[in-house]
Amino acid sequence: MIRLLGLAAVSAAFALTAVQPARAADDEMVQAQAGQWLVAPESGAKGCRLTFGTNTASGGYEITGADACATPVPALVKAKIWNFTDDGSLAIADAEGKSLMRFQQEEGSPWESEGGDPTWLLPALGDVDHVPTAASLAGAWRIQTPDGKPICDITLTTDKDQDGTAKMSPGSDCASEVGDLKLSLWATEGFGLVMLGNDGSSLSFDMKPDGSFQKSEEEEGEPLLLVRK
Repeated sequence: MIRLLGLAAVSAAFALTAVQPARAADDEMVQAQAGQWLVAPESGAKGCRLTFGTNTASGGYEITGADACATPVPALVKAKIWNFTDDGSLAIADAEGKSLMRFQQEEGSPWESEGGDPTWLLPALGDVDHVPTAASLAGAWRIQTPDGKPICDITLTTDKDQDGTAKMSPGSDCASEVGDLKLSLWATEGFGLVMLGNDGSSLSFDMKPDGSFQKSEEEEGEPLLLVRK
């Protein structure tokens, strides 16, 4: 599920305080967070990859790979530590424990930065080094079954409704499983894309490494793909 309302920004000064974890993260939480992550601006600019480890470091757990952030995300070039904080944030800090960037997460949404330029923290996806934007995804797409059967042709646009949500238009011959949703709006969040109907219906997709999308696992029904025409 994609959240359409952004998090309220907090003060930049708060984002630069030292990491102060409220509790030691349990092994399950640490293991779930371990691995390669992409830190990427919401603008669609190139990001960088960090590897979250499970070895303890002063104030948290080790980070490697920060040298790759020197050009795309210079604020993280000294990143050495990650940990959860007392307010539920995930903080990335330098070797001395100074917080370089904090991220908040709401249920069903990816980690999003607090303050500064909006930035995502996302599980790395193949060789992808940036997040998609409305402008990059605008155009003609087809919803189809995994074996290639067409379900619905759609057009994603950058035109906005009065609330600032991008518009979309489905074709006239869509199968009922999609056509009945009366989809008219769409939005992106990290590697996710959601289509919205005026009656509260929705259809969510997750990006694949090749740039196409697959129906989110949380969605009911048969699997579907979203591919460019």
